[in-house]
Amino acid sequence: MTLHNTRQHSRTAFVHIALAGYTVIALFPILMVIVNSFKSRRAIFNDPLALPTPDSFSLTGYAKVLEESNFLLFFGNSLIVTLIPLALVLLFGAMAAWALSEYKFPGNRWMALFLAMGIMVPIRLGTVSILDIMVGLDLVNTRLALILVYTAQGLPLAIFILTEFVSQVPTELKEAARCDGISEYRLFFQIILPLIRPAVATVAVFTMVPMWNDLWFPLILAPGEATQTIQLGVQQFIGQYVTDWNSVLSALTLAVLPVLVLYVFFSQQLIRGLTSGAVK
Repeated sequence: MTLHNTRQHSRTAFVHIALAGYTVIALFPILMVIVNSFKSRRAIFNDPLALPTPDSFSLTGYAKVLEESNFLLFFGNSLIVTLIPLALVLLFGAMAAWALSEYKFPGNRWMALFLAMGIMVPIRLGTVSILDIMVGLDLVNTRLALILVYTAQGLPLAIFILTEFVSQVPTELKEAARCDGISEYRLFFQIILPLIRPAVATVAVFTMVPMWNDLWFPLILAPGEATQTIQLGVQQFIGQYVTDWNSVLSALTLAVLPVLVLYVFFSQQLIRGLTSGAVK
């Protein structure tokens, strides 16, 4: 028994060491971006791994980003084209998952398979067709174009994940609610959705991050000054011959804040969603 416990502790220690190492590797670049955003240009190149000192500390990059660019406009555009599609993906994804798992109709499985194919086929392969459609609808250089594309991009994964969780809700619970006279809408919004909150939080994180970090579709569909997102706006500080690294790092630091806030608020739900899917 003692030998078995020793091996068990050894395996646990190895797993924790491996996870700690991966965490350091994953967070190190983000930490370096944040640290160097508070340093002068000379300090960034002389010792990029050092922490800011009274001599090297500088807020020049943040001053340039906030005063010499439309950063607040870019930030607002990113929030609009991220939060609205995120809300639509969660709403429509949960409703579609409920319909596919609860109601049996002709073509049910084929429809689920068709939606799942959206995970395997990258949406960027249809960039030319998407651009042609947006030009035909006169939606180029509008935030609505990005909202539509991001909603379509996030739905397949949301439906795939939420369908599995919705199907795990006990049938007895649903039937008992129906016997009490609860409508299907109330059953879904008041009983089913609260039960699958961990899955919804997981979908929210996995959906928001690609939308917020995307540069491809903003560059193609909304490159105008009034519709640029934060990722596209940062490019103005990167030149062919000279790059303002203070401004670039400061803008990237400000850009990563919403993702960190999202993770802080939904971290427990995210972990519960991942572990629930692992043990089912």
